[in-house]
Amino acid sequence: MTEYEKMHNGMIYDCFTEELGKVQKDSHRLCEQYNKLCVDDEEEKKKVLRQLFPNDNFGGYRSMETPIFIDNYKEIKIGKNFYSNIHFSFIGGNTVEIGDNVFVGPYCTLATGIHSLIADERRISVDENGIAHDYEYGRPIKIGNDVWIASNVTICGGVTIGNSSVIGAGSVVTKDIPAGVLAAGNPCKVIRKITEKDSMYLRAKRD
Repeated sequence: MTEYEKMHNGMIYDCFTEELGKVQKDSHRLCEQYNKLCVDDEEEKKKVLRQLFPNDNFGGYRSMETPIFIDNYKEIKIGKNFYSNIHFSFIGGNTVEIGDNVFVGPYCTLATGIHSLIADERRISVDENGIAHDYEYGRPIKIGNDVWIASNVTICGGVTIGNSSVIGAGSVVTKDIPAGVLAAGNPCKVIRKITEKDSMYLRAKRD
C-alpha cells in the first residue's frame, strides 16, 4: 500500500513522500498563479480554477477571492455556486467534499490532517540517507448543500456539516453539525434550529 493509499484510508502515513510532495507543489504553484492575478483577470482566474478543481461540476457561479491556499488539489471537491472570501485554506491530510450553494467567509480553514499529541511521535525524523519523514493521519471533511460558514472559522478533520446549516464567526468545529441549525463557539455547538423567523427580510423590518 502506498503512502497516498494509507492517507485515503485514514491510516498513519508519511506526508513527506515524493508522490505527495509533487501533488502539493503542483497545487501550491497553481495557487500562487491564481493569487497573482488582478481583479479584472476573470477569464484567467477561471482557467486556473479549472486546473485546481478538475473533477468539479462548474455549473452556475464560482468565485474565490484571493488569496487562496489549497494544499492538495486532488483531495478537494466543490459543488455548484460556490463563493469563498479572502484567505480560504485547505490543509491536506485527507479529503474535503463541499456541496452546492456554499458560502465561505474570510479567513476560514479546512484542516484534515491530525498530528500526535505525543511529542516523540510528531517530530520530523531524518533517516540514514538524509531523507526527512513526517508521520500523521487524517479524517475527511464533508460540508453539505446551502451551508454558510462565517468569518474566521476552522473546521477540523472528521467533521460533517449538514445541509442548510450556518456556522457562526470565530467557531472551531470539532464535531458533526446536523442539518438546518445555527451553530457557533469554540468548540462549536448547536445553538438552535433555523426557522422562517430568521428570514433577513423579516429581520430587516424589525431592525
